[in-house]
Amino acid sequence: MGTEGLRRRRGCGGSCTKNDFLPEESFQSWTNYFNALKETPTRFIDRVTTRSLEQSELHEVKAMSQHEMKKSLNWWDLMWFGIGAVIGAGIFVLTGQEAKEAAGPAVVLSYVVSGISAMLSVFCYTEFAVEIPVAGGSFAYLRVELGDFMAYIAAGNILLEYVIGGAAVARAWTSYFATLCNHHPNDFRIHAHHLSANYSHLDPIAVAVIAIICILAVLSTKGSSRFNYFASIFHVLVILFIIIAGLTKADTKNYTPFTPFGARGIFQASAVLFFAYVGFDAVSTMAEETKNPGRDIPIGLVGSMAITTAAYCVMAITLCLMQPYYAINIDAPFSVAFSAVGMDWAKYIVAAGALKGMTTVLLVGAVGQARYLTHIARTHMMPPWLAQVNDRTGTPVNATVVMMVATAVIAFFTDLPILSNLLSISTLFIFMMVALALLVRRHYASGVTSDKDRNKLISCILVILASSIATATYWGLSEHGWIGYVITVPIWFLATLAIAVFVPKAREPKVWGVPLVPWLPSASIMINIFLLGSIDKDSFIRFAAWTGLLLVYYFLLGLHASYDTAKVMEKERGARLNKIEQGGAPPPA
Repeated sequence: MGTEGLRRRRGCGGSCTKNDFLPEESFQSWTNYFNALKETPTRFIDRVTTRSLEQSELHEVKAMSQHEMKKSLNWWDLMWFGIGAVIGAGIFVLTGQEAKEAAGPAVVLSYVVSGISAMLSVFCYTEFAVEIPVAGGSFAYLRVELGDFMAYIAAGNILLEYVIGGAAVARAWTSYFATLCNHHPNDFRIHAHHLSANYSHLDPIAVAVIAIICILAVLSTKGSSRFNYFASIFHVLVILFIIIAGLTKADTKNYTPFTPFGARGIFQASAVLFFAYVGFDAVSTMAEETKNPGRDIPIGLVGSMAITTAAYCVMAITLCLMQPYYAINIDAPFSVAFSAVGMDWAKYIVAAGALKGMTTVLLVGAVGQARYLTHIARTHMMPPWLAQVNDRTGTPVNATVVMMVATAVIAFFTDLPILSNLLSISTLFIFMMVALALLVRRHYASGVTSDKDRNKLISCILVILASSIATATYWGLSEHGWIGYVITVPIWFLATLAIAVFVPKAREPKVWGVPLVPWLPSASIMINIFLLGSIDKDSFIRFAAWTGLLLVYYFLLGLHASYDTAKVMEKERGARLNKIEQGGAPPPA
């Protein structure tokens, strides 16, 4: 079956058949499937060792969606998308939680640490988004640099990140809505006593909000951008009000003690507060719909992250000056803080601003996660039915609906603290992988890099990873020690220096590139792994369980579907090249 046959999979319409979901040769009969399972080791080695071509991602894979996404966005749209994607539940909910339980007034330093980590990741994402402007975001980047299998593992965690992130924001939306209506944050939830404590507060409002967001995301990307733009202007005004009005009630005594939980608390909080920066990667998935990616993406991504980090730090300072850290309310910290200082009327403005922020976070998340899933489905690692782009709206309707249904189910049951920790693991893992891919991209190119230089690069990367993991492990196990850092940090430094000095660059960026390579991506790897070391054990257990489920699906279905699709593409690519060599025009991709 050629790619034309693979592409001719329409939406289900009135009925669905197996071929809408599994059109590949391996699934055409039970005999084919069992033969494919027997070849699993060979196919797995092929997918691990084969890297996708940039041109394939930009043309052949993209063509699997039948219809083009509309190029309607510029840097202004992307910057407001970035602000709308990021400023939401993290700052309005988790600031209070982490100030009270982990960092105290030093929560502002936690935001600085996680902001630095996020900005390093932004730079890494930006170069890829400019060079490979497709909807797949980090999934496409990893396919090109690290191969199919690593991209798939990252893809599964990208999807988990978006589902959990959306669920967490939707539940926070309910808490602030209750506050706006003069109710306790849990009053509008249904308490199911027979369920476990962390899953017993059922949230039908969160489900309703997600359904409305899904409709907006399906209708139009440009329309979603306009809604986000006007809503974000209101949001910025609310943030300015919180800062100015809050600082009129500031009491510097509340800033003593500044670090009641010590340095460990600051870093533990920064790992959780990384959740507050999640969302900017959704902007990179819009590269396919951007008019001028080389100019618009760097301005949009870096600009929005700089504004967001500054806003977070000043808002954190304001909250901790208004109330002693131990008196901060965890569910709706800013609203309750204004009530505590005698400005009860202000809590309505704060709650309205928080609701707006969370609404746009949900909207941009819905737009971004659908595009991730669309590109993953284009490779047939997920059913190709999910890759369809609607010819009228120019949006991936199937992928949007499926992701939002999954988000609604999680939001209905699961409490925010569980979601925020699990989300941070997925996000930090993916950002670390993208930084790693950037090192590979700059220093390795097939047919250009010698085997000796390739082996030096691999060795240095392994040392960078090992020293970063050792640093995070030492931090987790040693309460007061410091001698371990004297060993692990210099090793990381020397491994990075070895890449800079001994491994020649294989390529330079065509349009826009990350500065200070290999130092910047290596620092991103180090800080992301370090923050991972501050997350609780139970979250890692959940993360491992999810990764296990991903592997089961991959070896039973995803591996064979993507293998068949890749082989069909290779055969047709060879036929086109042969046609060109014989002097004929190439058939259409």
